[in-house]
Amino acid sequence: MIVSLAVAAAVLFATGTYLLLQRQLSRIILGLALLGHGSVVALLVAGGRTGDPPLVDGEPTGTYSDPLVQAMALTAIVITFAVIVFLLALASRSWELTGDDAVEDDTEDRRVAALTGIEELEETFEPAADEREGLDDDADAAPDDAPGSALDPAGGAVAP
Repeated sequence: MIVSLAVAAAVLFATGTYLLLQRQLSRIILGLALLGHGSVVALLVAGGRTGDPPLVDGEPTGTYSDPLVQAMALTAIVITFAVIVFLLALASRSWELTGDDAVEDDTEDRRVAALTGIEELEETFEPAADEREGLDDDADAAPDDAPGSALDPAGGAVAP
């Protein structure tokens, strides 16, 4: 029974992750719902078999059950419900404004994706030769609080 619940939790996590990576907001919301349900099932699996007693020192346990697992599962359900309702409100507003539930790419992502080759990326992040030489000299430079280095509020240097 525990193995089947663990497999069910894994399937819920995998399906939720797959849906979370889609472009449509409706699929993203369903993916988050499945992740929430997977976390509840995983908590129930972590709680052990039904009727197993919690750790009690020296007292007869009877048919106690650990309330921590149940409390955490209820908390996960409430949090998942709140997140899903919030995302449904955002998706509804997005649908009203754009008439589509697809998530758009960022323009900066498109620009970076359009670059061809790693050499172009390396060239954009490589410092110039004079900047590399100046990096070693910065350690010997005078601190900012040295006399004559303060700036007045107007932006000019203050005379010592």
